[in-house]
Amino acid sequence: MEVTKVEDQHLKIQEKIEKVLTAKQEQEQCCPVKDILARFGDKWSIYTILMLGRHEKLRFNELKGLISGISQRMLTVTLRALEEDGLVNRTLYPEIPPRVEYVLTPLGQSLLLQLLELADWAKLNIDQILAARVRYGKKEGAK
Repeated sequence: MEVTKVEDQHLKIQEKIEKVLTAKQEQEQCCPVKDILARFGDKWSIYTILMLGRHEKLRFNELKGLISGISQRMLTVTLRALEEDGLVNRTLYPEIPPRVEYVLTPLGQSLLLQLLELADWAKLNIDQILAARVRYGKKEGAK
């Protein structure tokens, strides 16, 4: 039996999903993919990456002013995590007062490109998503 292009693509997608979900739990404390997605999947990390992508280089207070609703502590935690993962470089200038600047690393830039792809997908599908939410709301209201 001949495999069509669509079926072949479906098989490749299924293989990729299987690889992500079947990490050897005995050898690893946690699935690295889940760990990475959890780290970058929160809104503060995404906003931080997007803002650094837009402005290229920002100081802490500039970044805080651009991300509506983020607390100083949450921005500190987010920047430390992104720096730990190699997505952001932090440069401290020995001045008085000290000046600290943040920029995306090449790895951070590559993640930015993926976030922009996801944003494009959301824009393309917003009407379907909103319609589905309305249908769901009607279904839930009928219960």
